Amino acid sequence: MQQSRPSIRLFRDFNHMARLFYSGSVFVAFDTETTGLHAESDNLIEIGAVKFDCNGIIGQTFDNLIKPPIPIPSYITEITHIDDNLVQNCRNSHDVVTDFLSYCQDAILVAHNAPFDVGFINVEMMQHRNSYLKNLIIDTLPLARWAYPDLIKEAEKGQYRLQSLAKRFNITVKNAHRADDDARVCMDIFKKIIEDTLPRQKGIENLNRKKLQAEFSFT
Repeated sequence: MQQSRPSIRLFRDFNHMARLFYSGSVFVAFDTETTGLHAESDNLIEIGAVKFDCNGIIGQTFDNLIKPPIPIPSYITEITHIDDNLVQNCRNSHDVVTDFLSYCQDAILVAHNAPFDVGFINVEMMQHRNSYLKNLIIDTLPLARWAYPDLIKEAEKGQYRLQSLAKRFNITVKNAHRADDDARVCMDIFKKIIEDTLPRQKGIENLNRKKLQAEFSFT
């Protein structure tokens, strides 16, 4: 019998996102690159992450390439520019995921289409630890759909893709489809959504209102 995927602790109370952000919480935006689309049969080839809070980036970013147990498919190389030569001296997924978990600790995780990335991390954890991610997770894909519902009406589709949102909000993309840069872009989109939805946010009356006004001209 095939083992079911572990449940993901998704934060869905989008109206209280600003309160969560300004309450002193620590976040880790992360992204993965993989050999394919299926966590149960494909492999990680890169994990990138950035730790931050309402005051900015915390410490060093995280970026590790991974040597998979199979050759990297050519179409993946075309998208990511990661090939077998680039990862030939890199560590395996178990070691890199272990370091990633140490980097995250109990931070709130942020990812775009989070079930995809979390699925690959969880498969690795279940194989070696018989455990899975228990961190609270924010998925910026449904968050963006909640924040910008009118985008769905546009003729051109793919409005909610990470790179499409970055282009719309003039967020600099330095190296698309590489985990470290996608993680940074995800962080910037997350913060942009909080900025744009402040008038809809609840429970921020007792937070630092002057800070909100200075950063976002919120009244």
